[in-house]
Amino acid sequence: MKYLMSFVAVAIITLILVFCGNFGGSTNEEYFRIHIRANSNSSEDQNVKYEVKDEVVEFLIPLLADAETKDEAESIMKEHLHQIEAVANEVLMAHGFSYKSKAYISFEEFPTRAYDDLVLEEGFYDALILALGTGEGDNWWCVVYPPFCFLETKNSENYVYISKIWEIINNIIGK
Repeated sequence: MKYLMSFVAVAIITLILVFCGNFGGSTNEEYFRIHIRANSNSSEDQNVKYEVKDEVVEFLIPLLADAETKDEAESIMKEHLHQIEAVANEVLMAHGFSYKSKAYISFEEFPTRAYDDLVLEEGFYDALILALGTGEGDNWWCVVYPPFCFLETKNSENYVYISKIWEIINNIIGK
């Protein structure tokens, strides 16, 4: 019984350290974001932005499945900028838009955003920017690493949370 209590105490302390070290008081440097900017605020441009988002996220899920660090995720994104543009451009063309997309990596300012229990403070973050056309419309953004936005893919049977951190936590607590 004493051994079990010690194990539980160590497990709880480990969970607290994992959450605090990786989520609670983390710096902006530990996150990689995605920012999709619509061409304009017209309803057509805004609607296609979400369709582009769905396809791009579906494209990124298998690419980033094994990324264990932010730097690794960023490197993968850099290697696939042209393919990300191609995915977006296919959606744009399928809906009759003549403008194209432009994908690039940038260090940009984001406002405060809450993802369930995680709050990312306002500040500058590394991000994949995907500008559709002029990129002057309202935008959609999320966290690519750790992959919080990958929970909202269009195909519910394909919902995959690929974070190695969550896999470790779930294995420890037995979910």
